[in-house]
Amino acid sequence: MKKTLILLTLLPGAAFAHTGQMAGSFTTGFGHPFSGADHMLAMVALGLLAAQIGGRALWSLPLTFVGAMLVGGVLGASGAPFPGVEPTILASCIILGVLVAMAVRLPLPVMLAGAALFGAAHGWAHGAEGPASGLAVYAAGFAVATAALHGLGMVAGKAVPALAIRGAGLVAALAGAVLAVAG
Repeated sequence: MKKTLILLTLLPGAAFAHTGQMAGSFTTGFGHPFSGADHMLAMVALGLLAAQIGGRALWSLPLTFVGAMLVGGVLGASGAPFPGVEPTILASCIILGVLVAMAVRLPLPVMLAGAALFGAAHGWAHGAEGPASGLAVYAAGFAVATAALHGLGMVAGKAVPALAIRGAGLVAALAGAVLAVAG
């Protein structure tokens, strides 16, 4: 028994089933976006969309998403209400996936507003499920992870043929729809 406990202490995170048990941990915050397919799908899809559109959208979409996500995180942690947060998160997977799949180029202000809404929803969920203390360090973790997922989408969007990018958008949209129906 003693050896098992010692081994468990050598596996950080393995002994923690819920976010927030490592109060204020950058690692816990970093891991949160990877804890659900809905988060990963939307964040990679936003990166794909930014790469697909290019120009100012390449950086403004991810920066808007991450900035709004941080604000949403504070709101979620403070207990502020966000009616429909889960449907909004699932809609982000579907809508961003469809935009990529159809190679839609909406006006940049419209896309930035959507990125802000979706970022705030994802952030609210991160904050509401976050630690009771140490929110800043936790938020830094989920912001870096989100930026990395956006970056993954952006790199793939520049390196992969257009048809494959559109296919990835379709997969994201369909996966979001499956999650919406299953939830």
